[in-house]
Amino acid sequence: MDINFPLILVIVVFLSGLVILLDKLVLAKRRDEATAEPVVVEYSKSFFPVLFIVLILRSFIAEPFQIPSGSMIPTLEVGDFILVNKFTYGIRLPVVRTKVLEINKPERGDVMVFFPPHDKRYFIKRVIGLPGDKITYSNGSLYLNNKLVENELLKNEKVDKSFHDNHFCYSAEEHYQIFDETIGDTTHLMRKCTTPIAFPGERTWVVPEAHYFMMGDNRDHSSDSRKWGMVPEKNIVGKAFAIWMHWKGFSSLPSFSRAGSIK
Repeated sequence: MDINFPLILVIVVFLSGLVILLDKLVLAKRRDEATAEPVVVEYSKSFFPVLFIVLILRSFIAEPFQIPSGSMIPTLEVGDFILVNKFTYGIRLPVVRTKVLEINKPERGDVMVFFPPHDKRYFIKRVIGLPGDKITYSNGSLYLNNKLVENELLKNEKVDKSFHDNHFCYSAEEHYQIFDETIGDTTHLMRKCTTPIAFPGERTWVVPEAHYFMMGDNRDHSSDSRKWGMVPEKNIVGKAFAIWMHWKGFSSLPSFSRAGSIK
């Protein structure tokens, strides 16, 4: 079961603040100087300032996430810890996610965290199509408004058969190809199989108003808008802008070798 941490944080901050207010307005007046504060009041006064600051930072400034899957390889690897800008696309209220202040709109090439239309979990993909764009994906080639998206082959990469999510490529005994791909003003790394397997044939989509077309950089192993459709603007969480740590699990040590900005 997924834990709704934002909701829990809001509730804890509200309840601890309520205890402090109740103590100040009612309970403190009934205590004499020799009587100690109730434990719940003492803890509330200790934790409220810290939790309130965490709530403000997490809700309106930046929020940390861990990458759980390989859909954004090679840009993001499993175990990367990233920071997500929560205000660049507008200020939203915590939990309900209602936008209260418009700032910027997503741009092609942005790496964005969002809730897909079919799931309540956080997803992270790259913005490929803006409202009104025509997207065509044909046997591994991407077209944006009828123009082939530019990419440059950098190298071939041997498939690691020990890693479970590589099965698409090694089932065909193929290698990965690493490309530099240019979307809008952004050039980023992209990976696909030498023979397209996951999304064969040709499909075309037109992005409706207030929606975005999202794709993973690991093109042949990504559940994205090609499978479940466009992301509504109301489901946006924020823009991923930095890797601050890499830690795959308890069997390994944390590393900061991948720390840096996300392209």
